[in-house]
Amino acid sequence: MIRIGANLSLLFTDRPLPERVEAARAAGFEAVEVQFPYPTPAEELARALRAAALPLAVLNVPAGDLLAGGDGLACVPGAEARFASALDEAVDYLRALGDQRPAHVNVLPGRVPVGADPAACAATFTENLGRAMRALAPCGVQVVVEALNRHDQPRVLLATHDEVQAAIAAVPGVHEQYDAYHQARMGADVVAEVDAALARGLPIGHVQFADAPGRHEPGTGGLDLAGLVAALRLGGYGGFVCAEYVPLGRTEDGLGYLPGLLAAARG
Repeated sequence: MIRIGANLSLLFTDRPLPERVEAARAAGFEAVEVQFPYPTPAEELARALRAAALPLAVLNVPAGDLLAGGDGLACVPGAEARFASALDEAVDYLRALGDQRPAHVNVLPGRVPVGADPAACAATFTENLGRAMRALAPCGVQVVVEALNRHDQPRVLLATHDEVQAAIAAVPGVHEQYDAYHQARMGADVVAEVDAALARGLPIGHVQFADAPGRHEPGTGGLDLAGLVAALRLGGYGGFVCAEYVPLGRTEDGLGYLPGLLAAARG
């Protein structure tokens, strides 16, 4: 059964992270995700998840300076030791979360450094992704990889669904984290793309959405969210579909779409 979740790095941000979990539950969400929860002690987050009875869908391996406009870690030749340290931090956090650990852990590839050889970056990413699988699989989580669009995030190694699928094919067991916003920004028909991917049996492990092109709540752009959820449901996807958008105002004021989305997820 598809469950609709809230990304707590972008939603309900007017309160501390543990309090956002309860806010998501009260709003009607069925799960939560957090991009980089590490500043919050894992024990605090675990208590909040347990109290709200909400599963944690995904978190990211620390990505260095990626969100600040830097190159990140996982695909950067010469940054292997820093990536290994980031991976250790993720493993420690997962262990501290205990039975509240997430279903998935996302490894963001990062950017091709200026002047670097893209092929060398791809090879570095493959090596680091294999290292991540060996470290994270024993924690009982699914490793996923996400594409970021090149309009918002120039020079990223992976920007399209096809690029992600080609990259993860080299490391058995890794699935795609399909972000409908990023794929729409890259010009994809996300409904057709997801429908075709599921029909071919391609590994999609987690799904996120924001309306496009503005990355705000549904109804502010042109994303066919109802069609996307229908394609996922009819294609046999039974995982999380999480809202990862920048609200135009208070999160609670922009949730008019949620009842309909919850109904669509159930068919």
